[in-house]
Amino acid sequence: METAPTFRPLPMASADLPGPVEITLPSLDQPFVGGSVESSAGQIPLVSSSLKFKDHWGTFKARWGVDRMNYTVEPGLYALGRPDSQSPVLVTANYKLSFDHLRSALPGRNAWILVLDTKGVNVWCAAGKGTFGTAELVRRIESSGLDRIVEHRQLILPQLSAPGLAPHKVKRLSGFEVKYGPIRAKDLPAFLDSGGRATPAMRRKIFPLWERIVLIPVELVAALKKGLLVAVALFLLGGLGGPAGFWSNALGFGLFAVVALAAAIVVGAVLTPILLPWLPGRPFSVKGLHPGLLMALVLLLIKGPNLAVWPGRLEFLGWLLLIPAASAYLAMNFTGASTFTSLSGVKKEMRLALPCQIAAGAVGLGLWLSSRFLA
Repeated sequence: METAPTFRPLPMASADLPGPVEITLPSLDQPFVGGSVESSAGQIPLVSSSLKFKDHWGTFKARWGVDRMNYTVEPGLYALGRPDSQSPVLVTANYKLSFDHLRSALPGRNAWILVLDTKGVNVWCAAGKGTFGTAELVRRIESSGLDRIVEHRQLILPQLSAPGLAPHKVKRLSGFEVKYGPIRAKDLPAFLDSGGRATPAMRRKIFPLWERIVLIPVELVAALKKGLLVAVALFLLGGLGGPAGFWSNALGFGLFAVVALAAAIVVGAVLTPILLPWLPGRPFSVKGLHPGLLMALVLLLIKGPNLAVWPGRLEFLGWLLLIPAASAYLAMNFTGASTFTSLSGVKKEMRLALPCQIAAGAVGLGLWLSSRFLA
């Protein structure tokens, strides 16, 4: 395999990065590695664009939140196909789903894949968190010995990584130029064949129904895990007060509380992302509020609390606050995956919405408990 004829040490700036980094290559003992490519920097793990059953099964489990944060690949340089010193260098995150998505989009291609240590977070979220950033990119260029391996000095990064990077600093510190590829990995072959020119469609990020649906399982599982303890507490609290016995009250008022909580979770984590474009409002908290309010009214209509007496009125008002507050909170979990808002917009929304949701939840819980002891 061809290698760059000369080795030029990377210029480092102590104000931006720590001292020199030793060359460290990823392990060859990873399930998806099918061999190695010899280079002047050492043995580069070789990967294929064809995913195996184990890769698909791992993706399925990660989608459902099973060992999600450990679904990673070792950071460093990988070879796809049989790349040489002129092959493109594509950069991605060490979340294995992102890594697999990239390599599977390039069948029959020869390329280098530089994987950054994003702590198992995807490109877009990692760019927002700062783990897919300038310092990590420059550090990974040096630790991979990349300038020994390729003669050109260009990196192709996902467009969605742009918020975390300063290309001029990458150029100054490493000598490598940053070029942003298309948003979707499936457009990479056309992008590469056109000499790195992206069409307007390649630069436009959409959030279609299927992309919203695949995000639901992990959010739903996370909400159900936390909601299980809350459901038990609500069931037991429902047994308190009232003229009937504890278990009779629990099976009536407590069981309704569990159903109401489950409905709030389904509305916030399932229905809101599915109906997202058609729900009124731009903030996700507002989008999750409307279906939550509707669900609360439907459940209360079915239960039919006695509004002629104060216990029934307090119960009605309590759930009218609790269910929408919970659904609005859960809906905000989808902000980081959408095109509807920005990082600053998310922070602003949380500053405004979270106190309101906490207050509504606290008041609603207080009203519901009061209705039990006044009964």
